[in-house]
Amino acid sequence: MTSLTYPVWGWSRDPANAPKRQDLEAMAPIVAEHLGLPVQSPEQPAPLLALPPDRVSSRLPAGLAALASADDIDRARHALGRSYRDVVRGIRADVTSPPDVVLRPASEADVVAVLDWCTHAGVAVVPYSGGTSVVGGVEPAVGDGYSGVVSLDLERLTGVLEVDPMSRAARVAAGTPGPRLEEQLRPHGLTARFFPQSFERSTVGGWVATRAAGHFSTRLTHIDDLVESVRAVTPTGTWESRRLPGSGAGPSPDRMLLGSEGTLGVVTEAWLRVQPRPTHRWAATLAAATFSDGAQAVRLLVHDGLLPATCRLIDAAESATTSTLSTGEAALVLGFESYGGPVENDAQRAIELARDAGLRIVEAGDRGGSGEAWRSSFVRAPYVREQLVLLGLVVETFETAITWDRFDAFVAQVTEDTTASVRRVCGEGRVTCRLTHVYTDGAAPYFTVMAPARRGSELAQWADIKAAASEAILAAGGTITHHHAVGRDHVPYYADQRPDPFARALAAAKVAVDPAGVLNPGVLLPVA
Repeated sequence: MTSLTYPVWGWSRDPANAPKRQDLEAMAPIVAEHLGLPVQSPEQPAPLLALPPDRVSSRLPAGLAALASADDIDRARHALGRSYRDVVRGIRADVTSPPDVVLRPASEADVVAVLDWCTHAGVAVVPYSGGTSVVGGVEPAVGDGYSGVVSLDLERLTGVLEVDPMSRAARVAAGTPGPRLEEQLRPHGLTARFFPQSFERSTVGGWVATRAAGHFSTRLTHIDDLVESVRAVTPTGTWESRRLPGSGAGPSPDRMLLGSEGTLGVVTEAWLRVQPRPTHRWAATLAAATFSDGAQAVRLLVHDGLLPATCRLIDAAESATTSTLSTGEAALVLGFESYGGPVENDAQRAIELARDAGLRIVEAGDRGGSGEAWRSSFVRAPYVREQLVLLGLVVETFETAITWDRFDAFVAQVTEDTTASVRRVCGEGRVTCRLTHVYTDGAAPYFTVMAPARRGSELAQWADIKAAASEAILAAGGTITHHHAVGRDHVPYYADQRPDPFARALAAAKVAVDPAGVLNPGVLLPVA
């Protein structure tokens, strides 16, 4: 299996990590037996064909030309995110909306120059960092109203720029990927404690722009909780908030940038709240007779004031798939950690509450066993997904949030409607659910779809399933996204979710900071 175009569609940027045909052929019968779904012979990725002509490079001023790349592989890689739809199109070399050129600024002054030139030249700008969007957030599909489109890759704006140990904060460049952030905080004995599943590739600027959420289930789980200040460049000037622990001075400028997805400005750096590295840890896996029983136990935990670092409730089918628990029960993976005192008191209280709710202990007290199996599957999931796609399976996820009073009915309805769509368009398949984040007033259900694909019809199948799931979520009162962002894929559903006066205010803010409408057209708002 060629790895020529693997950097275009694969999770890793290293062609050496591309799935090997012989490995896929060996795992195919195992996958079929384990999932109970038919698989196909491994697909051979298509070679990348010539892309549409570059309309921008010849027009760039000398200062920007030095930052530019019009290499076909580079352009193709910046044309796609990492959703199921993106992976399928990348494997098929179906790159229909590549940027004309990729620009890599080396300083904030370069970003200012790019936005100034693009505004006057009528060229759209799609900010790009790790490229891990699963909702079309980095795809340069901007319509025909622009004389070109550039992908603004911030990978050169990287590193921890300053550490304030007294305030426990760090100033970080937007293009800093998760591993580098932790590596540079480690000598200070500090951690950002922010580990999304995309941690390997995603960046601080991307986290801020998409209101990302990390692995931890409670307490400081959203990037919102970590942000002390944000600095961004807009076509009309620099937008920077004052560093403060809190402020009641009007609507928060940071809150407008959080989740703005590159439509209001290009985030160049942020001050993040950091903390000492954990010194105490405890973990347990518990079994619940049903997913609903497990959810009741989770609600009791958070209503008691407990804040477990990990609180993942996994339904029986997904639990068996990930080798977390194979007893036909739902699994509750719990974990407590602290950089201060011991966590045993909270751990024991959690066990008592779970037992009172009817759960049984599978194991407790260390980091191994079934809980470690779940954590391992969490980290490997992006790599496993691309292997399953090559073996002919539709593999998609979607996440939402709902209050506890509607939780059981909500999960049942979304599962039922999505399953019906899966069976209608794929013949068979499965829809599983887990809780990723929990709050005193509700939780974030995260659904996974696996079904046999029809080669050549995958995108149509995906579109039908995506629409059914999205419509079910909104009809049942949930949010179209909990932490994957809006991008281009969710724009119609986001329009139905947000209040009309707010939509008009957002559109007016867009015009105020980006009068030419060049920043990430089609994300959050329709292309003007």
